[in-house]
Amino acid sequence: MYNDEMLIAGLQELSIPYDADKLDKLHKYYEMMVEKNKVMNLTSITEYEDVVVKHWLDSLCFAKIYLKKASDASGKVMSKDSGEESVSRSIRLIDIGTGAGFPGIPIKIFFPEIEVTLLDSLNKRIVFLQDVVNQLGLNTISCIHGRAEEFSNKAEYRERYDYAVSRAVARLASLSELCIPFVKVGGYFLPYKSEGAAEEIDESRFAIKALGGKIERILDYQIPTSELPRKLVVVNKVAACSPKYPRGGGKPMKAPLLSK
Repeated sequence: MYNDEMLIAGLQELSIPYDADKLDKLHKYYEMMVEKNKVMNLTSITEYEDVVVKHWLDSLCFAKIYLKKASDASGKVMSKDSGEESVSRSIRLIDIGTGAGFPGIPIKIFFPEIEVTLLDSLNKRIVFLQDVVNQLGLNTISCIHGRAEEFSNKAEYRERYDYAVSRAVARLASLSELCIPFVKVGGYFLPYKSEGAAEEIDESRFAIKALGGKIERILDYQIPTSELPRKLVVVNKVAACSPKYPRGGGKPMKAPLLSK
């Protein structure tokens, strides 16, 4: 039996609806992760309350942006009489370097309307995540083994996503080149960063602009139910990405785009 007081308080603080089924899915996910962690290095954080705060609620801070954007979009729905069709469509999100499934799986559990792609370069992690997806009965979610710089050049992935998210993967200048090519014009790249990332964010501005992005805002917050400070960088994709990006040969990591 799990004590979910902290989890529920965090969900309420983030204004995220929940029910027993969603909580049960998280419990099953936790059990699978801890069991797999015995034979595979998925995470160093394994105590339940630590997972709740440092993995789940941290991941779900996506809601700080998503719920506002969704509310704004619904308020702008226009009728055919006004010259614009009202067409409902799926929201697509890709989690790049997803690791043990953060933030993508918690986002999918609590926002099932979002189509999610989990991308990771280690096949063992993808095999585990596919098992999680199957056991939890999650729909419209894909687990893909591959490198971001390769998949973002495929037509079915390039500039096809409303949101690209990434957490604890790389410095922002490098990460931007790996992630922004997946985002459609008008969409958002949302990298999760620590409190001390101001210098890293500043050095990434050249790369973000070169890739067609613009920093809309930097959201400073604490993970709900904790005093752990975080930053969410809100990068709006304002122009199509040049076909020369991302560069191959590991260049995004080895030689990030920095201003001269």
